[in-house]
Amino acid sequence: MAGATLTLPEAFKRAVSAGEQGRWVEAERLCRAIVGADAAGVDAHVDALHLLATVQHRRGRRAEALASYDKALALRPHYFEALNNRGVILLDLKRYEEALASCDLALALQPDDAETLNNRGIALKELKRPHEALACYDRALALRPDYAEAHGNRGNALYELKRYEEALTSYERALAIRPDDADALNHRGNVLKALKRFDAALMSYDRAIAIRPGHALAHYNRGITFHEINRPDEALACFDRALAIAPDYADAMNGRGNSLKELRRLVEAAASYERAIAAEPDHPFAFGGLADCALRLCDWNLQDRLAAEVRRRAVEGSSIIPPLTLIGYSDDEALALAGAKRYVARRIGTAPPPLVHGAVWRNDRIKVAYLSPDFRQHPVGQLTAELFERHDRSRFEVIGISFGPDDRSPLRARLVAGFDRFHDVSTVSDRDVAALLAGLRTDIAVDLAGYTAGHRPEILAHRPAPIAVAYLGYAGTTGADFVDYIIGDRIALPFDRQAFYTERIVHLPDCFMASDTARAIAPDAPSRREAGLPDGMVFCAFNNHAKLAAPVFAVWMRLLRAVGASVLWLSNANDTVAANLRRAAAAHGVDPARLVFAPRMDRFDRHLARHRLADLFLDTLPYNAHTTANDALWAGLPVLTCRGNSLAGRVASSLLDAAGLPELATASLDDYEATALRLATEPALLAGFRARLARNRLDCPLFDSRRFARPIEAAYRTMWESWQRGEAPKSFAVAAM
Repeated sequence: MAGATLTLPEAFKRAVSAGEQGRWVEAERLCRAIVGADAAGVDAHVDALHLLATVQHRRGRRAEALASYDKALALRPHYFEALNNRGVILLDLKRYEEALASCDLALALQPDDAETLNNRGIALKELKRPHEALACYDRALALRPDYAEAHGNRGNALYELKRYEEALTSYERALAIRPDDADALNHRGNVLKALKRFDAALMSYDRAIAIRPGHALAHYNRGITFHEINRPDEALACFDRALAIAPDYADAMNGRGNSLKELRRLVEAAASYERAIAAEPDHPFAFGGLADCALRLCDWNLQDRLAAEVRRRAVEGSSIIPPLTLIGYSDDEALALAGAKRYVARRIGTAPPPLVHGAVWRNDRIKVAYLSPDFRQHPVGQLTAELFERHDRSRFEVIGISFGPDDRSPLRARLVAGFDRFHDVSTVSDRDVAALLAGLRTDIAVDLAGYTAGHRPEILAHRPAPIAVAYLGYAGTTGADFVDYIIGDRIALPFDRQAFYTERIVHLPDCFMASDTARAIAPDAPSRREAGLPDGMVFCAFNNHAKLAAPVFAVWMRLLRAVGASVLWLSNANDTVAANLRRAAAAHGVDPARLVFAPRMDRFDRHLARHRLADLFLDTLPYNAHTTANDALWAGLPVLTCRGNSLAGRVASSLLDAAGLPELATASLDDYEATALRLATEPALLAGFRARLARNRLDCPLFDSRRFARPIEAAYRTMWESWQRGEAPKSFAVAAM
């Protein structure tokens, strides 16, 4: 052994000393010698194996350490320290069920050991049992109130339970004991971010990074915070710093992709998502980000490669595909329902207890709260401003709950003035917003966002009002059991689609879409020459580029080939998207110069005015023009659509019916193409539709805001009366008024 002069006790004593001084090689050599000595008794073997395991763990050789602990426990099954330390190694190895079992065996021997209780809590939290984990941390802290790690872990469990204020208190207690704990500062930043206290969150991350510059997670979380407050350049820099520290950090690659997408650097964004998938094939969000990039890029080859995988991952739940992205790939409403359910389950997690449950009250007026991130110069704001103004104040109190940016536009000022009360909650936590709604005794909460940018479904998950309604902003089911109704109409959302919606379908008598007749149209529209347009036929398609699909684009190219001197007028595109579309045009035998891209305009009234330079608006499928089609019709430009199978693909048909032009809603792409060609080659026919639209414009149901307000109020009243009677939500139609 260690030179024949050392006895076994002396060798063990020297091994312990070597371990305490960090001389791991010497400690391990001595332990192995003791274990291999024939003269060593059981106790000596056990103690040497335990010390050997400790040394192996310190040296990062977890599997060997676990084997050594198992050998020690085979000789001494009730060895508390070995059971406890074995549990720690199993936690490191992410073998959480086994770690929990090891902790339980240790606690059977010493029920009041704070460290083991803390370790047991860690295992339970990782096993998604946060309530039980919290109980362990509380027991540990009752035994040792100054246990900083247990305070921090308690904060982690409370964070999982979305009890953010309590979590913050736990982190503060941990930091009072260990002020320089970078991990606790990072976790504190996370809970401050969840509470929408973004400046304080950034300060907490900054402190963590000052203590530990290589704290990749703190850099990442700092990036997430900048992303949430719409500062993508700074977010990108944070993700890059995280990746400089940890090059295979998939979450940071995904975050980087999100920031690049916000900056419209779509090719780089796609590459970043692909890196994340390569590093972590089952990353929950990166594949969905890549699929969304393919839509935005009009990269139809990439879309084709991803399509089957999009469906598989959405159904299996192996990736969280944003519901809005899923709608862009398929009009299969069963798939959309499955994807929405997966998304909301991941987003909400454990449902919070309802703030309003079973109570029934009667306000002087029905209180309707509209929730949106888009009370600004945005399609939702543009469509709804007059609705809010037109509500009957003798029967309804109308409340605005805004969690988006204030763009200080005239429309923002008008929207604020259109409500009886307006609350900017952009820096208020989800639960506190829900508590605000409950405190106001809100009768009906109307979500105008769904799963569009800036959405916050967590607010309605708290059940802050007895009735929750999905309306307008998102063309699909929320898949959420905390939303009671969805407002549609007989064309856009027939009752026979009910099986694919978790909400009860409500029909308004005309079109479900609100319109604003105060939208000004500038008298000084540019000339065709100024707009870069020829004197011939101008097909217009001002839709979001993500809605452009290859089969419809192929129809458009055949129309350009068939109609001489015609052009396709598209909304402004970045260089990559424009190049992709021009390349696709050339592949169809069309001169790419016949694709004309309209530049962005600062004034919305001038954008509306330039619609009058076009001859015919061509719609998209499977995702129709919504607000874009409404704008075109308001400006007097006829819209040609094709009815799809989903709500997203039937909106334009509903708009045309309410505008008095139902013939322009075709039943198939073949009919769509034939009708477009006929309209383009028979000027009198197209002129007739344009003249009819001009005659209908001011008194058709689509643009009669006073007529629109009464049915939607009748819908709200029917929902309210059903709740007053204690009835479950059910589908219904509002009669024409």
